[in-house]
Amino acid sequence: MEQSALRPLISSERPLASSRSAFACALHMHQPTIPAGPDGALISHLQYMLDHPGEGDNHNAEPFAHCYRRMAELIPELIGEGCEPRIMLDYSGNLLWGATQMRREDITGALRFLACDQQMQRHVEFLGTFWSHAVAPSTPIPDLKLQMSAWQHQFAAMFGDEALQRVRGFSPPEMHLPNHPDTLFSFITALRESGYQWLLVQEHSVETLSGSPLSREQCLLPNRLVARNACGEEIAITALIKTQGSDTKLVGQMQPCYEALGLDRLPLGTTTVPALVTQIADGENGGVMMNEFPEAFRQAHRRLRENGNGCIAINGTEYLAQLDAAGIDTSAFQTIQAMGQSRLWEVVGSAPTPAAVQAAIERLQQADPSFAMEGSSWTNDLSWVQGYDNVLEPMQELSARFHARFGPLRDQDPTITSTAPYQEALLHLLLLETSCFRYWGQGTWTDYAKEIHRRGMALLG
Repeated sequence: MEQSALRPLISSERPLASSRSAFACALHMHQPTIPAGPDGALISHLQYMLDHPGEGDNHNAEPFAHCYRRMAELIPELIGEGCEPRIMLDYSGNLLWGATQMRREDITGALRFLACDQQMQRHVEFLGTFWSHAVAPSTPIPDLKLQMSAWQHQFAAMFGDEALQRVRGFSPPEMHLPNHPDTLFSFITALRESGYQWLLVQEHSVETLSGSPLSREQCLLPNRLVARNACGEEIAITALIKTQGSDTKLVGQMQPCYEALGLDRLPLGTTTVPALVTQIADGENGGVMMNEFPEAFRQAHRRLRENGNGCIAINGTEYLAQLDAAGIDTSAFQTIQAMGQSRLWEVVGSAPTPAAVQAAIERLQQADPSFAMEGSSWTNDLSWVQGYDNVLEPMQELSARFHARFGPLRDQDPTITSTAPYQEALLHLLLLETSCFRYWGQGTWTDYAKEIHRRGMALLG
């Protein structure tokens, strides 16, 4: 899909030529699905929090629910004050399905308003993601597109095909970007085949073609993320750079706005464009997001209304569409690659083959145990692989069994994907890949994964 295809779907009355700088903020929302309802039923973790208010911080269930719907209150309020608010929203498929399961019309109705109301379309952009909050580098390659497709079906079922057509950016769970050549190539291929125009990436998960970290100025401009697989094939997608690490206070206190206020235009191609500060944070976790964010969001946009001095709030697709309207093609973007690719391709040489790539990886890991092909995320202090063989091996087993069972049948008759046996098996496959079953360590959460695996294998006979 070419960038010019963005134009008919994005309405903006503020050409970038009159702007000095901009910021784009996104809120990430997620609640996993767990086998913890009556008789082990699959329920939203939000429902579990409501049913068990005395455990941990489950007393925050209703405050979380309010966070999931409150942009439908904040955006119209600020518009009524003469402000031009912008927000990008990333809701996992688990959360969308769970809210529907719970019949929480207060949540689903608010999101329907944000996704479908004509006025809101100018101010709110939904980002696509994986349905069950899987982390891309350790998700079986055949399942990457299944995760994307499931989210798109969920979103369209709730808000309509027209709303889905406006979803052009993708937010990978945990900002986790694959760096193994074949996984990254498959990931970007699936994104492009699914209609996504751009990808949000963490600055420390990418590097220049020479292997250097991105400069500060390069982080404030769109880049072209290229992936080359072990056979030498290449594919690319536009990347907007999320700066710094995982810190909800950056968005919770609207730091991107105040950073952008101190920036100016930057050269791009043969012209200059507004510097863009891009950030994403959990939309509900922690006291800052639950309590401080709404007023900080109001204050930032009121500040821009009174004296923005050429600084504006903008959404990702809107920014890229304005660049396109100004005649700036993606060929003007600097090219970047996943972290570690420079070292790998230097060892592989100019004639890549799967055997040569594997040999290079092994050679690099022997020389430097810190060299890894697990990808990079905003939580690099945690590993999504080490110590989780009891989850990863069942994931691989269930995925292989699913594709062995349904792959040939799907090739013969594509309508099999609408049957109950296929959809039930797919549901358990996607659920098992949820990152939460590896985020919280061994115990209850890995037990949830074990039970989902057991049920999935039973469904596949």
